[in-house]
This record gives sequence, structure tokens and C-alpha cells, in this order.
Amino acid sequence: MGSTTGTPGRTVIGHSAADKVLLYGGLPLAGLVLGFFLPRIADWAAAQRWVPFQGPLRLISGWDSWWVMLGGVVVGVAGGVLLAAMALEDTLKVTITNQSVEFLKNQKTLTVPREKISVAFLDGKEIVLQDPTSRELAREKHDQLKSEAKQIPAAFRAHGYPWSEAGDPHAAEFRRFVEDDPDLPPAVNAVLKVRSKAFDDGDKGKADLRELRTELANLGYTVKDKDKVQYWRA
Repeated sequence: MGSTTGTPGRTVIGHSAADKVLLYGGLPLAGLVLGFFLPRIADWAAAQRWVPFQGPLRLISGWDSWWVMLGGVVVGVAGGVLLAAMALEDTLKVTITNQSVEFLKNQKTLTVPREKISVAFLDGKEIVLQDPTSRELAREKHDQLKSEAKQIPAAFRAHGYPWSEAGDPHAAEFRRFVEDDPDLPPAVNAVLKVRSKAFDDGDKGKADLRELRTELANLGYTVKDKDKVQYWRA
């Protein structure tokens, strides 16, 4: 899901109004239905010996009061709204103007001024901005479908940003990270070692990967990830 919408002053890449209607309409409705029929669903599942958690299922199937169904409906709708909000929050929103590019995700905003950007491009599903020294100012994964992703270059060009259709001008300089690589300073090696352990740590790991990428940038190195493998360049 996703969209690209714009006015003469700005272009926004992210969820469309239809996506929001689907999320805030569909998920709470699904929660309502599930909550209403939960005792009957549990009753059916309790009769199937192959279904696990038979004890809790038999307990739920015995709940046949009107207040139980009402409670299930309330919890189901609230859960649907919460899931919809989480889905929207976890989706990257990019706002492009002639003055800056703003990335918003999980209530965190990164704004990059236009004058600092020397080139913009797509690296897989990531939008990357570089300065004149080749330092990465931003590397953010977008959520657009393949057909919609084609609109991203047009959005940047419409606001006067230099766009590289060929991708990263420095792609050939990346090397796969190997622990204790003699070509890496000890401090950079240490950060990359710690970073390699963060891939399987869920949301905390994602936050660590981002934070340690910034630390590497401060040390003068750029890192990108592919299939939980790190690639670096000076």
C-alpha cells in the first residue's frame, strides 16, 4: 500500500487516504467480528483435538453471557484501531519540498536541507541522499509497491533534486564486512561487530542498527545492509 500525492509546493510519499480508510475501517471491523464470535470459535476449536491450548479454549467456549460478547467486541474493535495506528506509524512518510526532504517514521523525523544534498537515488527499496563528500545524509526504506516506486524519482526531480537513475555513484566501493578486517580502523571494526549482532533483536535491533549507522558516519564510514550482511565504504 502507498501513494504519491502533491501540490505545487510539496510532494508526499506514503499512505493514501484509501489505505487509511481500509486500515481504520477493516481492522476494527475484523476485531468486532472476531470478538463477537470468539466463544463460538473457541467452542469449535476445542472440539478439534489437533488444536493446541485446549484448556483455555474450553474455558472461553463456556463464556456465553451477553457481557462476554460485548467485552469481546470492545476489545476487538480497540485492538483493530491499535493495529491500524501501528501500521501507519511503521510506514515511512516522505515529504519533499524545494527546501528540504523530511522522513517521518515511528514518530521520529529526519529533515535534510536541500543545499546539503548533491545526489538522491534508490538502492533497492531504500531512498538514499548523499552530500558532495559522498557521506550519506539519509538511508530510509520506503513502503511503496513496485509500480508506485516509479513515482519516487519523478517526485524528487519535480522539486529540483539531482537524481541518479543508475543508483549509488559509489556502489563499487562497498566491501563486505569481515571481522577484524585490517583495512578498517579498530573503532570502526568494533562498531560493525556490535552492529552485526543487532539484526535479530526485533524493534530494539532496528533502533540499534540506525544508531550505530550514525556512529559509523561520524567516524567517516558508510554502511548498508543486505540480507543481514553489512557492506562498508570509507
